[in-house]
Amino acid sequence: MKSTFQFIVVLAIVLSSCKKDDEVACEPESVTLDETPYELNLGSFPPPITPEGFQLTIAKVALGRMLFYEQKLSSLNNQSCASCHSQANGFSDINQFSEGSEGDVGDRQAMAVMNLAWNNNGFFWDGRSPSLAHQSLQPIINPLEMAESHANVITKLNEIQGYKNQFIRAYGNEEITPLKMGQAMEQFMMTMVSNNSKYDKFLAGQAELSDSEERGRLLFFSEYNEFFPEDSGADCEHCHGGFNFENDLYMNNGLDEESDFTDVGRFNVTGLEEDRAKFKVTTLRNIELTPPYMHDGRFQTLEEVVSHYDEGIEISPTLDPALLATTSTGLMLTVEDKTDLVNFLKTLSDETFISNPDFSSPF
Repeated sequence: MKSTFQFIVVLAIVLSSCKKDDEVACEPESVTLDETPYELNLGSFPPPITPEGFQLTIAKVALGRMLFYEQKLSSLNNQSCASCHSQANGFSDINQFSEGSEGDVGDRQAMAVMNLAWNNNGFFWDGRSPSLAHQSLQPIINPLEMAESHANVITKLNEIQGYKNQFIRAYGNEEITPLKMGQAMEQFMMTMVSNNSKYDKFLAGQAELSDSEERGRLLFFSEYNEFFPEDSGADCEHCHGGFNFENDLYMNNGLDEESDFTDVGRFNVTGLEEDRAKFKVTTLRNIELTPPYMHDGRFQTLEEVVSHYDEGIEISPTLDPALLATTSTGLMLTVEDKTDLVNFLKTLSDETFISNPDFSSPF
């Protein structure tokens, strides 16, 4: 990544010029706008589709990284974005529901933060945020999460000269606004690219899959066939296809019958009956590292997830038609099939992503 060295240099300047918590003694320094571009590590991925005029810059990414790890965004100064999106866990929370700044517990599983530069269909499980900049500001004001106000956060950040300096580098002036904060956190999260798993290396001819992983790969990409069980696959690619193993859609994957719906998901945003109990289809990259699974974290293991699709689909009016088609027989997976499929899913784990210093705390 060309930007890595530049990024480290910028952060060294930022952090040496003024310690984050030195709110009184730190003196302003001579800082100016820095529009040096930040280049994404695309690997084999296609360039993301971004709005006209959008440009990642090293200074904005550095500011977003500071804010992502800043506990002053919460009411009790005890929680940051990283509290519920831990790098070691693929920037997710391994608890079923996250605990907020004031001890309250959320009602949906924290989504993993990765490859969001290629997300073009809303954010959160129900897609209620139209952009990543908008999404990044919502946990701050959510009473179950950070339980703070944007105005209070700005007051706290204005007491720290290091932040005002970095806003100058990023935006040309020291004024701190929710819009700038959201844009900066958006920029940082867009750099969090995971594209170096064993499977990526396999595609590049740099690694070999085990026999079990290869059988799992074939099952993953093979379609369900009710009439030819020997040739029938797990049909995972239907929803988890492409380079990012998702389809950027909202779907009902058969978790509950209609009478058991406790969270109607996308319906709360659109009001359309056809969206009842539909949730965002998430990437399967780093899926081994990001349990529990589903919007409500009901499954603790990948084995449980595979068993759900094999024999646990519940029928309801908005169930995806492709899944409905499998309910007469199930996926007909053997014990070995399930093991192989899980072993393939584990090849999507990217150890470099969870150890990349560019994504760790700058403090």
